[in-house]
Amino acid sequence: MIIDPGHGGNDPGAVNKDNFEKAYNLTIAKKVQSYLQADYEATVILTRTADTALSLDARTDLANRNNADLYVSIHQNSGGGEGFESYVYPSAGAETRRIQNAIHVPTAAVMTKYGARNRGEKQANFHVLRETKMPAVLLEVLFLDNEKNIALLKREDFQNEVSRAIATGIAQGLSLKKKQPQTKGDFAVIAGAFEQKQNASDRAAFLANQKITTFIDEVLIGNKTYYRVQAGAFQERLNAENFVRKIRSLGVPDAYVLVKDEIAAPAPAPNPPAPLPPDPAPPKGLTIEGETLLSAVEMERVVQKVNPSAPSLAALYEQIGQVYGIRGDVAYAQAIHETGYFRFQGSVKASQNNFAGIGATGKNESAVFRTPQEGVLAHIQHLFAYSSTKPLPPQYPLVDPRFQLVQRGSAITWAQLNGKWAVPGTTYSTMIFEIYKKMLVDTKTSLQARINTFNTRLNEL
Repeated sequence: MIIDPGHGGNDPGAVNKDNFEKAYNLTIAKKVQSYLQADYEATVILTRTADTALSLDARTDLANRNNADLYVSIHQNSGGGEGFESYVYPSAGAETRRIQNAIHVPTAAVMTKYGARNRGEKQANFHVLRETKMPAVLLEVLFLDNEKNIALLKREDFQNEVSRAIATGIAQGLSLKKKQPQTKGDFAVIAGAFEQKQNASDRAAFLANQKITTFIDEVLIGNKTYYRVQAGAFQERLNAENFVRKIRSLGVPDAYVLVKDEIAAPAPAPNPPAPLPPDPAPPKGLTIEGETLLSAVEMERVVQKVNPSAPSLAALYEQIGQVYGIRGDVAYAQAIHETGYFRFQGSVKASQNNFAGIGATGKNESAVFRTPQEGVLAHIQHLFAYSSTKPLPPQYPLVDPRFQLVQRGSAITWAQLNGKWAVPGTTYSTMIFEIYKKMLVDTKTSLQARINTFNTRLNEL
């Protein structure tokens, strides 16, 4: 069967602030694939597995070329409504409508549980429904321009439940045979499989930082070479599944259990990995990666006192920083320093949406970004390049023009940006911290004032 995550690459689909339809489509599609392949005798092909552009013809041609028995396209809706609906082609036969119903009913039940509307089973003349030679169903999983729906889409528990419901409906519609899991045997824990060896190496390095030893297993499946990151092997399936849950909790959603005697023989195993060297002492100082403590309102309070006409950017720093694991409030303080409280009195102009001085080496040499959101995204990505060696999160395209020029992981703390972000910049982080301290103190003062007011009112009762 074919699972089609709608849009991708330079086609984001519906967009609401930092929420892109293409990203949610891919997340849900991968989860549906995972559930189907884990629980049923099924071969599941995704039309895309990354943030890449793919034409409608390419999607339907892939399905027709593989003689798929079902095509399911996953989307989010927009246009002022809310809830879930499914579509088939207007002249679809009884078999397609039966499968639509099989998928729709359990998926709508999840929507009802979470308070979202069931908009019903519908028909439409969509290309992917019209040009496929097999039964085809298109799902609109909530509305991207509805704040309550977006809040649901961001929740992993909702993503998991709706993906499992879709998978269950597909299995029922196609009468898929359920797998009978082995309880004893040779169970390998795979923490991702990649076509590019560098991606496998990056995953292995990430897990090594989490104290999990791995090795990369090179296998030939069909005519393609894949690099699997194996993180352990167990004789008891339950132990393997528990280890998979641990790895997934670290932010590796594509970890899974592999029953070794059910696959083609792998290529010769590499030499056992050398023992990991002792971890270096962690650098001292506030790390670039970490939790954002201040809300957008609290961040902007200090700026408004200096520049009341400053643009409202703090919410973007809070939201995008969360995706990349970057301290959005400190990054916002850095933007205040770089732009002079967003007055842009240096070589970088407000119209450039360049809030971090990226590429600002002189007149007419600073980077230009199309929108404020893109400028904030570039700033956070530049910090991510310095602070991490992990792959970029898939939710956003790469817009930082200097990302590849940064020595990855060379600045874990803000202090280590001295002499890197600003040259010579020996006090660069100190100036950022001074602004950040003002933000923290101002918030503390504001909270104390609210507490005093509250206590006064209590005393008056």
